[in-house]
Amino acid sequence: MLIDTHTHLYDEKFEADRSEMILRAISGGVGKMYLPNCDSTTIDGMLAVEDEFPEHCFSMMGVHPCYIKENYQEELRIVRSWLDKRSFSAVGEIGLDYYWDKTFVEQQKHAFRQQLEWAIEFNRPVVIHTRDSMQDTVDIVREYHSKGIRGVFHCFTGSYEIASQLIDMNFYLGIGGVLTYKNAGIQEVIQRIDLKHLVLETDAPYLTPHPFRGKRNESLYVKIVAEKLAELKGVSTTEVEEITTLNAEKLFKDYHL
Repeated sequence: MLIDTHTHLYDEKFEADRSEMILRAISGGVGKMYLPNCDSTTIDGMLAVEDEFPEHCFSMMGVHPCYIKENYQEELRIVRSWLDKRSFSAVGEIGLDYYWDKTFVEQQKHAFRQQLEWAIEFNRPVVIHTRDSMQDTVDIVREYHSKGIRGVFHCFTGSYEIASQLIDMNFYLGIGGVLTYKNAGIQEVIQRIDLKHLVLETDAPYLTPHPFRGKRNESLYVKIVAEKLAELKGVSTTEVEEITTLNAEKLFKDYHL
């Protein structure tokens, strides 16, 4: 079994064929798919996917940094209300993103710290997004290391030095379609990292792997990532599937809906 640890199955790009796409992934051996939340507008769609496929699709709860705006305190209140209401597989997708807009950097940092604290309180892993903000993200996570924070840096594309820092803090690295891009630079880094520190993801419908780059991504394509990782590591695809699935099970351990 393969596990897609990060996929936005509720996205509008799947509106026409969502159920068929998910069934295609399940039939192809992707047994579990984990859904990161973005903000209050994505919760209903995310939970609807989970309701339709309760044995295969599992929701997270959090506010994505790109959705941190003037009303972020209200968004945080909504997240907290849901965390109090039921169990979620993780607190996510949370983090920092300076790529599009730096208007709300301080608010992003505040929201990030708040959600890290909730993850510790509820004993859930965190799923972290970072773009053009790696050092600030790592520095904030380090503040919570002694409190037992754990999780995954999704869509990891950083240096070996950064990877080593994250691994030392008991974080997994989420590896997706970027691994198949020739000039991304991540292939050389991943060749130096033990499989026991990696989990697979798609970030569907985004970051589609080669040879489908430019088209809509979907959870079935996590198999392509596994095959590329096996090629880079010089091992069988079966070994990659077994180890990364075990890692994902450890990441989301003790989760019961």
